[in-house]
Amino acid sequence: MPLQTIPVESTTLATLAYDPVEQLLPLQFRAGEIYQYRGVPLSVYHSLLQATSKGKHFHQTIRGRFPYVLISAS
Repeated sequence: MPLQTIPVESTTLATLAYDPVEQLLPLQFRAGEIYQYRGVPLSVYHSLLQATSKGKHFHQTIRGRFPYVLISAS
């Protein structure tokens, strides 16, 4: 079943999704690239959704802390 993509208001991120079973967090950036972060706890996903600044939250809590793969380049 495809993940539900959620558009977000952010200057950094365009959309995000989450697979709680696999703990996968696909993020599409404003530049168009889609990265999939692995091993992301549900609590981190929820905190990203609720963050006032999603880009700042991404840089502080996700970037450099979870392994990722490039899914699609712009």
